Amino acid sequence: MLEQLQLDKQLCFRLYSASRLITQQYHPLLAEHGLTYPQYLVLMVLWEKDGQPVNDIAKRLYLETNTVTPLLKRMEAEGILRRQKAKADGGAKREDRAGRQDGRQVIVNLTEKGKAMEKAVADIPFRVGSAVSCRSITPESVPGLFETLDELICTLAK
Repeated sequence: MLEQLQLDKQLCFRLYSASRLITQQYHPLLAEHGLTYPQYLVLMVLWEKDGQPVNDIAKRLYLETNTVTPLLKRMEAEGILRRQKAKADGGAKREDRAGRQDGRQVIVNLTEKGKAMEKAVADIPFRVGSAVSCRSITPESVPGLFETLDELICTLAK
């Protein structure tokens, strides 16, 4: 077998495994609140800034809008958020690349239930952080790890 094809030589496998295992740590904590991990990510984006277009949410999560839309529909059915077309009065409308008003844009707003969930899940990052702490990942090393991963994400997103 070619050495470069050995599983333990693959950075992608380590990143995939770490991501999957960390997500598993979130699962029971989020399930207590009726949330999935992707729903939690959407909520974090909206807690930072409510009233965002679907395209902006998808871009922030490095996902396609056709992946995010069904997720948003489920969250709307659960009363967590509300989706609405951009208003004709220009209140929520944006311009497209040619400078025209884009009336097809869907804006996503949190409901009171969605806003209240922020406090309800506030301890989850700390609980997961405790679960992933190890010899080489400490609270002091996390900013450096973030910097390395952000650089990798930026490179791959180009």
